[in-house]
Amino acid sequence: MEDRSKKNIVELTNCSLRQYREMDKRPISLMTDNVRSMYNIGAMFRTADAFLLKEIVLAGISGCPPHPEITKTALGAEESVAWRHVEDAFAEARRMRDEGWKLCVLEQTHNSISLERFRCESEERYLLVVGNEVKGVDQRIVDIADVVLEIPQGGVKHSLNVSVSTGIALWQMISGQLSN
Repeated sequence: MEDRSKKNIVELTNCSLRQYREMDKRPISLMTDNVRSMYNIGAMFRTADAFLLKEIVLAGISGCPPHPEITKTALGAEESVAWRHVEDAFAEARRMRDEGWKLCVLEQTHNSISLERFRCESEERYLLVVGNEVKGVDQRIVDIADVVLEIPQGGVKHSLNVSVSTGIALWQMISGQLSN
C-alpha cells in the first residue's frame, strides 16, 4: 500500500531564507494595483514565494510589510520575496512594458483570453497585474496590456477573491515549468 502519511515540517522545508534569496527566480513579477486587503497581500506573498516569482510590485494603496495582517497570511514569505512599492501603478506598468516585460492583466473584459488558453514563452519576462477588490485593474493599464486574461467562471457570482485569482493565474503561467 502506498504511503499517504502527511509530511512533517522537516520534510516540507525546501531551503533556508538565505538559500531562497540566492535561487534563480522565474521571469514573472506580480503587481497589485490598489489591493485594499492586507490579508490578500499576505496570501499573494505566500503564492509568490511558492512559485519563485522575481518580485511583487505593491502599487498605490496596496499595503506593504511590515504589517500584522500581511504577516498573518504571508507566514514569513514577506521576508523571502523581493518587493517594492510604487505610487503609480499605471506609470510603473508602462515603464516595465517599455523595458520589454510582457504586460498581462487579470481582468474581465470584452475580448479577454480565457486563462487556460494562455501559455508563457520561455524567453519572455511577464508582469501580471491584479486589481482592487471592487474596481479591478485601472482601465489605463488594461488599455496598454499585451494580453488580458480571464478565469472562466460559472455560477451566480462573477468574480473570485483577488488572492485566489492570482494563485490560479500564476499556476497557469508556470504550469509545465515547475520541474525546471
